[in-house]
Amino acid sequence: MSETEQKTGWFARLVRWRAAHIPEREMMLILAFFIGLFASVAAYMLHGLIRQIQHLLTEGFTITSYNWLYLVFPVVGILLTSLFVKYVVKDNISHGITRILYAISSKQSRLKGHNCWSSVIASAITIGFGGSVGAEAPIVLTGSAIGSNLGQLFNMDKKTLMLLVGCGASAAIAGIFKAPIAGLVFTLEVLMVDLSMASLLPILVSSVTATCFAYIFMGTDALFMFHLDDAWNITRVPACILLGVFCGLISLYFIRMMNACEGVFARLRKRPYMKFALGGLMLSSLIFLFPALYGEGYNAINILLNGRTEAEWNTILNNSLFYGHGDMLVIYVALVLMTKVFATSATNGAGGCGGTFAPSLFIGGFGGFLFSRIWNMYHIGVYVPEKNFTLLGMGGVMAGVMHAPLTGIFLIAEITGGYQLFIPLIIVSVCSVMVISLFEPHSIYAMRLAREGKLVTHHTDRSVLTLMNIESVIDREYTSVEPDMPLGKLVLVMSQSPSPFIPVLDNGGKLLGEIDVSKIRHIVFRTELYQKFVVSQLMTPVAAQIGVNDPMEEVMHKFEKTNANTLPVVDRSGTLVGFLARTRVYSLYRKFVADFSAE
Repeated sequence: MSETEQKTGWFARLVRWRAAHIPEREMMLILAFFIGLFASVAAYMLHGLIRQIQHLLTEGFTITSYNWLYLVFPVVGILLTSLFVKYVVKDNISHGITRILYAISSKQSRLKGHNCWSSVIASAITIGFGGSVGAEAPIVLTGSAIGSNLGQLFNMDKKTLMLLVGCGASAAIAGIFKAPIAGLVFTLEVLMVDLSMASLLPILVSSVTATCFAYIFMGTDALFMFHLDDAWNITRVPACILLGVFCGLISLYFIRMMNACEGVFARLRKRPYMKFALGGLMLSSLIFLFPALYGEGYNAINILLNGRTEAEWNTILNNSLFYGHGDMLVIYVALVLMTKVFATSATNGAGGCGGTFAPSLFIGGFGGFLFSRIWNMYHIGVYVPEKNFTLLGMGGVMAGVMHAPLTGIFLIAEITGGYQLFIPLIIVSVCSVMVISLFEPHSIYAMRLAREGKLVTHHTDRSVLTLMNIESVIDREYTSVEPDMPLGKLVLVMSQSPSPFIPVLDNGGKLLGEIDVSKIRHIVFRTELYQKFVVSQLMTPVAAQIGVNDPMEEVMHKFEKTNANTLPVVDRSGTLVGFLARTRVYSLYRKFVADFSAE
């Protein structure tokens, strides 16, 4: 027996022993602990790699003028990432959180094994060399993949796999930000379907485990340093409401421009060199003009969060053409705010790997600072502290972009220790989500799947319909007839057909109509008519057709609208694939509802 077979046999015995001695619920908690551990290790490695690469590349940069290497490093990073993905990973690893949603919706929560490490390496290269994206979405994909693959190793069922994917996502957020509550609410708001109180325990275990190991690996310092100098008071409520509206509009700008830019790069997918050239040129030019766009941009956010004087805030102009022009700080911040979305889109569009989590924090921080600085410059109302509103802006834009107000509130409160600003955080986040919801019904992560009808939501009926697979209910066993077949032969076919659905097809297999036995019952026993009628004279149009890629919600709607017992399923060319029986579809639906609701 080979070494691989021995390992396989040993592990198979372990899985059988586990099934016999450790109940599902206890095993889920054990796996949640290890998911939290592995996710925190992945987060530590990712941030460590990014810091080391950035330190090596930018250590000798002068702060008093521009640096030409800003034109080179981002392009090199994207090139290296593209080569790594193409020749090592050999799979698409972009849009990490969207891929998790897709796995939950369409792949029964199964993520590929390479997702446990590929996104860490690819995003470290991209961001370390200056790619203007975030590390959070890749690490969330990594954590979810760890949860999914651990669950698959121990033969956990589909519902448990879905929960373990959520554990991985929450552990990743908790590990990277040292924010266990934010990890929990992120999973509830952005990823998961309906969770019972009992299901929350594994997510809490993974989040707290990841946070504890993050403190062990990275110390007790928060990701963003913030000290409250000016406590919030009730007179600032109008400013907070207006900031929330402003954050909602920024979120709308971010989502719309991101989609527009992605559309441009998508049209160039068959011309990879053109896509690389366009993205690389756009990204390097923007970083050369605005070095604050380099990487995640967390250093720039910390400057805005901790600045007390003009001199401290003006350090954000270092390394740029704006150095020494403190009077242009507002213009610089506004330009960075407007161009960040283009830098992020160019990074991913050209072949880099990263997410929109950090960019939303970045834009929110700059938006909050810009709002408060203009508010104070023109004395619009009572004085508002810029550093506080920088923090509030981060929560507002994150909540708007992700349609997740609780995530924005708790994440910002936890990563900055800013619980003293809890009330204004709630005001700004809620107002932001209310504004963006008027224009965009889904988050930036979910809108791609929502357009395809593949999104699992918190609405139980819709989630069940999304999880149902149309392929599993198509009946491909049928007997077809041709339009010129005489009635005599049709009667013979009807007597031998196991299905009540008899389609009429042309020579190419395209559906022309159907034979409704109830409508020709009055002539089937009149033998003298067998040679006088042909199928084309007796067939009727089908009540509706179902496409093979139609979402189940639309399928159910067609059954309700037509009140038909069977409906044909066709491909894009109109060729018949099979048919759906109403009773079979409803039976599967009831089974899914029962499984979905069961603990």
